[in-house]
Amino acid sequence: MIDKLEMFIAVAREGHFGRAAAGLGITQPTLSNGIKTLEDQLGVQLIFRGSRFGGLTPEGQTALDWARKIVGDTRQLREEMRVKRDGLSGQLRIAVIPTALTVAARLCQRFNARHPKVHFTILSRTSIEIMSMLDNLEVDAGISYLDNEPMGRVSTEPLYEERYMLVCTNDSPFANRHDVAWEELSGEKLCLLTPDMQNRRIINRNFSAANVSPETCIESNSTIVLVANVESGGYLTVLPEELARFLVAGKPLTVVPLTGREPSHAVGLVAPYREPHTPVLDALLRTARKLSKAD
Repeated sequence: MIDKLEMFIAVAREGHFGRAAAGLGITQPTLSNGIKTLEDQLGVQLIFRGSRFGGLTPEGQTALDWARKIVGDTRQLREEMRVKRDGLSGQLRIAVIPTALTVAARLCQRFNARHPKVHFTILSRTSIEIMSMLDNLEVDAGISYLDNEPMGRVSTEPLYEERYMLVCTNDSPFANRHDVAWEELSGEKLCLLTPDMQNRRIINRNFSAANVSPETCIESNSTIVLVANVESGGYLTVLPEELARFLVAGKPLTVVPLTGREPSHAVGLVAPYREPHTPVLDALLRTARKLSKAD
């Protein structure tokens, strides 16, 4: 039944039988037969379907919660048995907001120094995508904002407080300043993250509090694109401090602290709430705690 439950979760996540089958590496008839077998075993219809996926039935919505729990528990059992046999090993999948990728690298490096048999897959995703991926068991953990938007029932470990910096060229009028107020960016040519990014929503609130309507000339979901445009096009951008300093290293660019308005926001490790966690995830949470204290 576990395989059938994983098929069901995949269909609910993708909303499409073909994409779900491709993601699982099976044929669509195999997937359809698996869902039909699961419905027969449970004695209810789980999915509305005619020629295509039509959504979950009310029974399907309830079954999805159980499926996620059962599959999650099964994976935890397998993980704990593997640890008993081989020690900490396996694959950890982490989804990370783009502005925290440098911190994710430091976390994984510190973890690997103690547990070299554990390998990581790190994916860059928005905060909303991260929570969805955690719910659907697509990733084991995430790094996202902890205090800005609803998160649901999760375990968290703070990593750092986000501080915002202006990124400009060395010949910019702002380059030699000790700090810059948000109000001073009124009328300046800006390149910023796309509105689906939580960092952009925070920045927008700072501008709004300063009574500034930013002149956003370029939007991108890539921080590399933003910094490249600052370097080559004379734009300005706003990024968190650690990421900003990493991206401008070796370039003719300067970072200047932005002052006033909203307080900083906490960013940290997020994991599905489960007691106990798998041994590997528990070790990752402890590593995050130590990294935060070290910083």
